[in-house]
Amino acid sequence: MKSLAIAALLGATAITGTVALNAQDRPAAANGPTYGQFGFDEKGMDKSVRPGDDFYAFANGEWAKTTAIPADKSSYGAFDKLADLSRERTHTILEQAKGQRNQIGTAYATYLDTAAIEAKGLAPIQPWLNRIKGLTDKSGYATLLAEADRNGVGIPFGSGVGQDARQPDLYTVGLRQAGLGMPDRDYYLSNDSKIAAQRAAYQAHLSKMLTMAGEPDAEARAQAVVAFETEIAKVHWTRIDSRDRTKTYNKMTVADLAKSAPGFDFATYLKGVGTPVDTLVVAQPTAVTGIAALIQSTPIAVLKDQLLLRSLDEFADVLPAQFDREQFAFYGTVLSGTPQQQERWKRAVDFTSSALGDEVSKVYVARYFPPATKLAADALVKNVLAAMGKRIDQLDWMAPETKAKAHAKLAAFTPKIGYPDRWKDYSGLKIVSGDAFGNALRAAQWRHEDNIGHLGKPIQRWEWGMTPMTVNAYANFGMVEIVFPAAILQPPFFDPKADPAVNYGGIGAVIGHELSHHFDDQGSKFDAHGQLTDWWTAKDVAAFKERTGALVKQYDAYEPLPGLHVKGALTLGENVADLAGLSVAYDAYHASLKGKAAPVIDGFTGDQRFYLGWAQVWRRNYREANLRNRLLTDPHSPSQQRAWVVRNLDPWYAAYNPKPDEKLYLTPEQRVRIW
Repeated sequence: MKSLAIAALLGATAITGTVALNAQDRPAAANGPTYGQFGFDEKGMDKSVRPGDDFYAFANGEWAKTTAIPADKSSYGAFDKLADLSRERTHTILEQAKGQRNQIGTAYATYLDTAAIEAKGLAPIQPWLNRIKGLTDKSGYATLLAEADRNGVGIPFGSGVGQDARQPDLYTVGLRQAGLGMPDRDYYLSNDSKIAAQRAAYQAHLSKMLTMAGEPDAEARAQAVVAFETEIAKVHWTRIDSRDRTKTYNKMTVADLAKSAPGFDFATYLKGVGTPVDTLVVAQPTAVTGIAALIQSTPIAVLKDQLLLRSLDEFADVLPAQFDREQFAFYGTVLSGTPQQQERWKRAVDFTSSALGDEVSKVYVARYFPPATKLAADALVKNVLAAMGKRIDQLDWMAPETKAKAHAKLAAFTPKIGYPDRWKDYSGLKIVSGDAFGNALRAAQWRHEDNIGHLGKPIQRWEWGMTPMTVNAYANFGMVEIVFPAAILQPPFFDPKADPAVNYGGIGAVIGHELSHHFDDQGSKFDAHGQLTDWWTAKDVAAFKERTGALVKQYDAYEPLPGLHVKGALTLGENVADLAGLSVAYDAYHASLKGKAAPVIDGFTGDQRFYLGWAQVWRRNYREANLRNRLLTDPHSPSQQRAWVVRNLDPWYAAYNPKPDEKLYLTPEQRVRIW
């Protein structure tokens, strides 16, 4: 939970939500691209679908029909394929490290030793559970929450240290709303029958966890916790409001916070977590005030039970198997529709990569990320940056003085490719053979100390928010940077042996996407120094909002599940980045041709191949529960709708000639044009 707070403070936004090549899929063959004749899997197309009716299905329809979602996944697509390959490679590294008695080998082997975990029962976590149960009144609640926060256990508030959006050369403490055991307020408040069923299943889950822990009156206590969290949900800000970087920057003194939210001892809590500051940034002030009032009015027994349950859920994978199974049964199956839990070795890889990310990364990069790939990606980034500069020049709605500032921001960019220049030091993290719970607890505590250790220090611009093994990319507004881990720089995103059109439609558009985030509805609020400030003219802002408003309406109309639409306002930043990123990548592709005509390959023109490259990376099949969850909580549109962004681009119409009677067709006046 804390990582979300830190990400919000840092202003980071990624190309995809949290996601996971099968083992048999390998790097590109010696004489050709990994996929098809030119880097695109033509066998996955459904040519019976007209591109203008559904470009996603035209490019990916056969793949969607014939690709099963693995039993241990809630969705499956191009990102997951590469994530599987990354995990397989990391698995090899960790298996080799098992006998070396180093941190990563010990952490991995100990997590795998389920017999030892089972034999210990609840003994490892019992002192912490007793600490919770021993609280007799609310006077010690703030101190207990601080301890829980240090231990990585979810509490009614989220806090962390991150870059100050108004003073980007300084770190600050941020505070945000939290306190929900389900993914979003809608899960508590919606009248939708399927969500109501999930809500009932959540209460049953809490009851089972209490019963397995030997607690009496489990059903009534679980009901009380759900009732408490329902009240919290009522005061929570929506995700739409919570993504607004202006609304969520509220700097105040701790004394003023205490006056506005008298139900909780914030000074004691902040001292307990190691950030005894006088001022902080509060993301959702009315929610924080509301939660504090609820803490004041809620019986101490309910507050303790919530913390007890959060602790059991947080550490379920290093507790006896019945807790692990029950935790997955709700969060994996009920909420995401995943029938089967991942094999233990996969979770051991994930745990070790999370606890000791840079230690694993050092080996991974040396083994699996060739320097030639980094050089090629660097060249692509430079081409996309140059194309963005030209698009700024061509804007008819932006004032000349604002364009000059936009160019200054573009010149300030720091692209990060593959892996960090420096690695974190884990010498202070004690990893003990045979102590799976202790390793997980100490890893959480180390992450906390590492985070709060930033306070008062210079900005650590070398740090990354993802490991090189992660199949993703992100933009960091405060750092004015775009970041591309090693694992995403592979087919189908990037293949040195593929046709350039496909590479520009794939990784080129991903680069453009992350670059464009710095000019989306929130990233555009940050200047060349990474400062949250007003650097546009009022006329620029009005013209921009008119265009983004049209994009909101376009996506609001999409209905991936009956009665459940894409939230255009929630997904706006990602949709702007898709629209602009693909446009910029198209320009960069044509610039790379240096005035020459692209060849026709297998009957496809260069422009057609470019857009196929875009559609291919969004291949994804969803389980219904997972798609429902994403529509409620994910700032990214589903993959099908992400592929449909092409309907706004004039060159796509020239490439595929869709007709006015086809579903995706928009008149030139209806097409949304922003960057």
